[in-house]
Amino acid sequence: MATIQFDNLGHSYHPHPGKPEDYALRRLSQEWEDGKAYALLGPSGCGKSTLLNIISGLLVPSEGRVLFDGLDVTRCTPEERNIAQVFQFPVIYDTMTVYENLAFPLRNRKVPAADVDRRVRQVAEALDLTADLKKRAQRLTPDAKQKISMGRGLVRSDVAAILFDEPLTVIDPHTKWILRRKLRQIHEDYRLTMIYVTHDQVEALTFADKVAVMYEGAMVQLGTPQELFENPLHTFVGYFIGSPGINLMPCTLGGDHALVDGIAIPLPERTVPAVEGRAAGRFELGIRPEFLELTRAGGAGAVPVQVTGVDDLGTSRLATVRLGSHTLKARLNEEQEVPALDAAVRFPGRWTKLYRDSHLVN
Repeated sequence: MATIQFDNLGHSYHPHPGKPEDYALRRLSQEWEDGKAYALLGPSGCGKSTLLNIISGLLVPSEGRVLFDGLDVTRCTPEERNIAQVFQFPVIYDTMTVYENLAFPLRNRKVPAADVDRRVRQVAEALDLTADLKKRAQRLTPDAKQKISMGRGLVRSDVAAILFDEPLTVIDPHTKWILRRKLRQIHEDYRLTMIYVTHDQVEALTFADKVAVMYEGAMVQLGTPQELFENPLHTFVGYFIGSPGINLMPCTLGGDHALVDGIAIPLPERTVPAVEGRAAGRFELGIRPEFLELTRAGGAGAVPVQVTGVDDLGTSRLATVRLGSHTLKARLNEEQEVPALDAAVRFPGRWTKLYRDSHLVN
């Protein structure tokens, strides 16, 4: 496995890029740890596949360098980088048996037959393919074929990294959940460096040690699932992570308060020094539905609202309220009383976020 470094890395498909919008991948410098599982998360066109292809060697970046364990591999081929890649659709040999498909990457590298057999059977057991080892791949379901493709990526224990490009797209939801769990278990057992591209937040958050959220070619935050949820550094992270996403309201600043439609909401103490004398920019106040407190009017820090609906989600309820011209969501437990006429919300300082031009004021 390898430590992967990005040194002022960027890529544009334009011959003469002049502005940030010309870049499919905007410049970044980071180090990803050996043996960790990372996910690249974001909508279509955000740059995650471009970054994955640069890591794999399928694409040479227009700017910067990629290093594996300190060695510059920017212009090295995938074979020279010693990586394995699993694609969105199965890449297997239909005329071979499942065993022969899994063994092929090892036999191609002259691995001793006993080691090939041991490794093939380990991977087959991990992916529930043992019963199919003697079957020809062409006779199997699309789900099973994709498991073979994943197994071909996992069978080599000497690779620098294993890259997954939305590998569960063709898998049914139940099998998808099982395979995510198995991938996570394989990673914990063997501490392989894994990089997983997806647009599905559930896949990313349940698979990865750290998730890189990408938006319009930029990596707007790299963090653990908990960090992304509790402390989104960009409004897109708050919107994209969570269901529903973060509540956001345009605001202006008034001393130690944010003003939303003229309604004063206390700012977190840590935020006030950061904005004093710096009122320029587009400000938004944000708080996740899980942390917005629905209560009765009249208490300290309570801001009157109108409750417009409550949805029962089984394990919790989701209240919809109006604050000025804005609609907010508040997640409630099943037993919590919902005020009918005298409702209010509180904004706990720990969970209330202030954003300037989409970036967290910190």
